[in-house]
Amino acid sequence: MRLGSLLLYYEFYGMIFLVLLALVLTILVPLAGASVRIRAHYDPKGLQLDSEGSIGSSPVIPSFFSMLRRIHRIEGWSGLYKGLLPTSLSIRVVAALVIFLRNKKYLPRKFLTPGASTVWILVCSILLPQAVIKNRAITTPYKLPGNIYSLRVLLTPTERWRPLTLYLTPGLLIADVAWQVAYAVLIPRWIRRLLLRAFVKPGIRYIERTSTIKLVIVFVAIALLKTIIITPLEVIFLRLSIQPNRVAPEFNSISQEESDTEEAREYAGVEEDVINLRTEREPYVGLIDCGKRIIEEEGWGALYRVWWWTTLQDLCFSMFWLRYT
Repeated sequence: MRLGSLLLYYEFYGMIFLVLLALVLTILVPLAGASVRIRAHYDPKGLQLDSEGSIGSSPVIPSFFSMLRRIHRIEGWSGLYKGLLPTSLSIRVVAALVIFLRNKKYLPRKFLTPGASTVWILVCSILLPQAVIKNRAITTPYKLPGNIYSLRVLLTPTERWRPLTLYLTPGLLIADVAWQVAYAVLIPRWIRRLLLRAFVKPGIRYIERTSTIKLVIVFVAIALLKTIIITPLEVIFLRLSIQPNRVAPEFNSISQEESDTEEAREYAGVEEDVINLRTEREPYVGLIDCGKRIIEEEGWGALYRVWWWTTLQDLCFSMFWLRYT
């Protein structure tokens, strides 16, 4: 009887989790996809020559909602939900890992401890290929069939035969680790010190006893400061993740290109692509090189596109931090 009750308990809360996950993904996937496309959009400051030697033009996307309308106009509803499958899989994998590590007592109850931060960084590093596939699924101009063939569209032959090549993408792993360390280790410690100085006074032990308005103001200010540091790392990581690895010592680059063209690929947009990708220029060779080239070719503003999206994410993280620390 106890076993049956336990199974019913997990089944009930499992169904609630799936329903809530579906609702969240329905709302967040189009928004996240639009932010990814805006940041991946290559919009050089000066006139550029395309592969045929003529002057190329880049679509003008004035706002976030203009991007949403453009995606829907060119690719339809399916374009708005590109990246849904890898996003839902990553959420379930992370949730399963957290539950497993908690049950095995490998993950501390408090989130911002050295052990928990280390586990978080390791998990995100292991899931690096998933982030690459998700970003490419969102930004690709091709239709995705929704099965294993999608990997043939998103990954080069080198990356399919040697998945570890994704970890060797110049600067990608460094950018990922730098982002995770800043987000999960360094900046939260700075926040903790600021909050302790602001709120811990003689006779007051808990943050909950302080003014809610004061607490909100401090969290918003900290979130804006974190955005200044985190947003460029997110943009650089995104640009590096959608840059394909086409050359490996045991593969001939010419045969790779031929095998790519042999596969029938259908464009999602009939007359134009949603965004302009940086495919005809020399690839980035590292974290610093990527940042320098973005500034030189597109200006400082390219590193802070959709900065408010990072701020909103950080505010949600701050509420999570306040609950579990």
